[in-house]
Amino acid sequence: MENLVSTQWLADQLGAADLVVVDASAHLPNAGRDPRAEYETAHIPGAKYLDLPSLKDMSSPVPNALPTPEQFAARMAELGISDSTRVVIYDASAVKTSARAWYFFHLYGHHEVAILDGGFGKWQAEGRAVEAGCTDCAPATYAPSDDKRAKIRSKADMLANVESRAAQVVDARDAGRFSAEVDDAVHGLAGGHIPGARNLPFFKLYNEDGTFKDKAGLQAEFDAAGVDPSGPVITSCGGGVTACVLLFAMDLLGHHHGELYDGSWSEWGADPDTPKEAGAPQ
Repeated sequence: MENLVSTQWLADQLGAADLVVVDASAHLPNAGRDPRAEYETAHIPGAKYLDLPSLKDMSSPVPNALPTPEQFAARMAELGISDSTRVVIYDASAVKTSARAWYFFHLYGHHEVAILDGGFGKWQAEGRAVEAGCTDCAPATYAPSDDKRAKIRSKADMLANVESRAAQVVDARDAGRFSAEVDDAVHGLAGGHIPGARNLPFFKLYNEDGTFKDKAGLQAEFDAAGVDPSGPVITSCGGGVTACVLLFAMDLLGHHHGELYDGSWSEWGADPDTPKEAGAPQ
């Protein structure tokens, strides 16, 4: 299975015994939206609700930290997903939370996973079937086949990289927050960025209908941001969500080595001792 599938592909595959569709919607606090309520109102037939907002390591000092292997395995088992299940993820979120869920699967070695191109918005725009309520889940047995958490960058790693500049740091937030022209109101912090970071707002990677740009279009956006995706890259954003969109776009381009600073600006910007820059990338 490709890592990006069309609405037509999914419509043709719905009902396959080895396929599970997952709604990974989550919203910013100020959006005033309830992803569970929206799922219960309408979702792709048979889709399971991931409950992405709750899938995090509450014991970590990092805000919104990635789930532990045990947490991820337990959630997969609850949803009836086994190690051999093909999984298609979609969302109805302005911040494209499917990419965050995709990264969880990538992190723990589940390779038969794809994002629905265009998400629930495109599915509905095409007049495809939806259903209400909750989909019953027959519990499964799940064990992560890998653990790539060594690729997750910490604040200490990022401080070291400020000095060494060994990896390119790419920030997925909008230009206003990145440059400090406006505060990062999403996280209740001043704007700005990690010294040396480049800026590639995640939404530039999509077409108007919410589908991803083709490879040439994706590469053009990385080029315009001054980023070489074939080289060492660490992605960041506000809270580790849209940074995963950049990682998924790199994956589409055939670059699977990208790393995530999961704490992102919500950790870096909140620490008075971390160095910060304002303005356009230098």
